[in-house]
Amino acid sequence: MARTTGDGPYDVVVVGAGAAGLACAGDLCAAGSRVLLLEAAEEAGGRMRTDRVNGFTLDRGFQVFNTSYPQVKRRVDLKALRLRPFTPGVLVHTDDGPRRFTDPTRRPGESRDLLPGRLASGRDLLALAALSARDALAPAAVLRRGGDGTTRDALARAGVSPHLVETFFRPFLSGVFLEDRLETSARFFHLVWRSMLRGTLCLPAGGIGAVPAQLASRLPPGVLRTSAPVSALTPGGVLLADGRETAARAVVVATGQRVAAELLPGLRVPDGRTVTTLYHAVPRPPLGEPVLVVDSRRRFLNTCVLTAVQPGFSSDGRALVSTSVLGSPGPADGKAVLDALGEAYGVGTDDWEPVHRVTVADALPAMPAPLPLSRTVRREPGRYVCGDHRATGSLQGALASGARAARAVLDDLRTGAVR
Repeated sequence: MARTTGDGPYDVVVVGAGAAGLACAGDLCAAGSRVLLLEAAEEAGGRMRTDRVNGFTLDRGFQVFNTSYPQVKRRVDLKALRLRPFTPGVLVHTDDGPRRFTDPTRRPGESRDLLPGRLASGRDLLALAALSARDALAPAAVLRRGGDGTTRDALARAGVSPHLVETFFRPFLSGVFLEDRLETSARFFHLVWRSMLRGTLCLPAGGIGAVPAQLASRLPPGVLRTSAPVSALTPGGVLLADGRETAARAVVVATGQRVAAELLPGLRVPDGRTVTTLYHAVPRPPLGEPVLVVDSRRRFLNTCVLTAVQPGFSSDGRALVSTSVLGSPGPADGKAVLDALGEAYGVGTDDWEPVHRVTVADALPAMPAPLPLSRTVRREPGRYVCGDHRATGSLQGALASGARAARAVLDDLRTGAVR
């Protein structure tokens, strides 16, 4: 039975209650350690947060939940999230009209656009089938050990033509990697493609914030302390922003990469990718199915009718449309995005009401090749670091990194490396 925390020194202080910190703290508590989890914000979740604005449920940036991740299967009660799936595949807005890119093994009746000559040539379709079969069937360890390079290079090696890359892969993967040059690691691309082929992309009924909320609810009473920013690490623990010091034998920094670099001077962290999500309330849904739409001209990363996935995201019957773009566009750019949405959905947008706009800096770590899929979590005796920037930019990466940090701490406490 895990022990609850009280006053006095701790075995471990974990700084940051995002996915990595929650996984780390949960594993440490399960092992019987005396743990304090400190979160600067008013609730746990990190970048996986959900707001309620004027009756709408809005995630902090468009996010999807992938059921295939091993760490998710291990830690999350999927039934309790009341998940609803997206349509498998995407709609690609092209100059020749919408084209549906779907998994023919799941929706064979909706695969007309995969006939040669519509979205891709016959040669492209054969190359895509071979690529998908390899990634779906190969053990993840095989993909992790594969040679690296850029995603663009990997697609070329697989025999995918530049036309299909520009028509589908570049628009679609820009929204996955938050970069539009396909410079992300090929090894990470293969793992992501595998997870999409094997899993289901969903949204929880309560928004993506329901996932960390569930993880936080399983911690023993008193472990999680919110609105408790840490200003520095000390020789004996951590210094809180209010000037109080908390003693601990070990400290795990589980924050985003920028804060981690501030708390652990000398820590090398990757650059971050920034994304902005625009939310609009619409009198009538511009599309009746829960499908992701991407633009072959890359005027936006992706868009979808969120209320077609989770109707409860709107309290007044209007449809809620989410659209994401790279960086942080200005007002003029926002008008251009709205015009592009009208073209993509084939509707007028004069009555689309802006509901919310959120820009997430460092939404993902940059993952150019060659990419180490796992970085060390040990910094020095008693100091550890975890997060998706220490692994891969995904929920799986964050949770796995937190688990590795917990194992490292427990090993060092047991062997006396930390006193």
